[in-house]
Amino acid sequence: MKKPKWVVQKEQDKKADAAQTVWLFGLHAVRDALMNPNREKLQLMVTPNAQAKLEDAIAEAGIAPEVVDPRKFRPPLDPNSVHQGAVLEVKPLNWGGLEDVAIGDTAPRLLLLDRVTDPHNVGAILRSAEVLGASAVIGTKHHSAPETGALAKTASGALERQPYLRVRNLADAIRALQGMGYLVLGLDGEATQTIETAVEGRRDRPVALVLGAEGPGLREKTRETVDALVRIDAAGGFGSLNVSNAAAIALYASRVGG
Repeated sequence: MKKPKWVVQKEQDKKADAAQTVWLFGLHAVRDALMNPNREKLQLMVTPNAQAKLEDAIAEAGIAPEVVDPRKFRPPLDPNSVHQGAVLEVKPLNWGGLEDVAIGDTAPRLLLLDRVTDPHNVGAILRSAEVLGASAVIGTKHHSAPETGALAKTASGALERQPYLRVRNLADAIRALQGMGYLVLGLDGEATQTIETAVEGRRDRPVALVLGAEGPGLREKTRETVDALVRIDAAGGFGSLNVSNAAAIALYASRVGG
């Protein structure tokens, strides 16, 4: 009996995920990955200078680095990448499924990203999520930034500590969160109510904030699925915020402490 197309696709995706590796670069990103016991490390390339700076982290990881003369240091990266003489090949982190990161805290906060593809934006969002106590950042399997060296460098270590999941279907994830008791709010500059208004009297509930890509914003399907559309309470008279800035302000506005 022939397998349905969706089963074949799922099996192919699983194989591709198993084979995927990521090249992290830069002293900060490489150090944090080396110090992360949950990160599977495959290959470390360093210049002598970078090796000296990472000596403690290399010892902690128990990995034997390939030490390369700076003049011959040509890692498999975009030539414009600022690697600082350190690159590390790793497997992507496995944070489990939606339930693993959405359940646990008294009143968790999640960030959902609707087709936010720029790795620098996602990296900055991960930093804000870690600082402001979000339980996880959730994107989509396709049409969202995967783990990359550029994302890790912008995240400045947060990628190793802040759960970042990519789900197959965002609308399904929103409905699943609603089934867990989440109040799911979609950010829209034209919305009539602010985040503070929407969470007033409900700050003890789990809240998920959905942000769209700059320009297109939330997709129609996403807008239809969320519980309410909200905007950031702003003075007005200026352009829209960068999505990473909007994510930080939205998290702060929704916080439990009010």
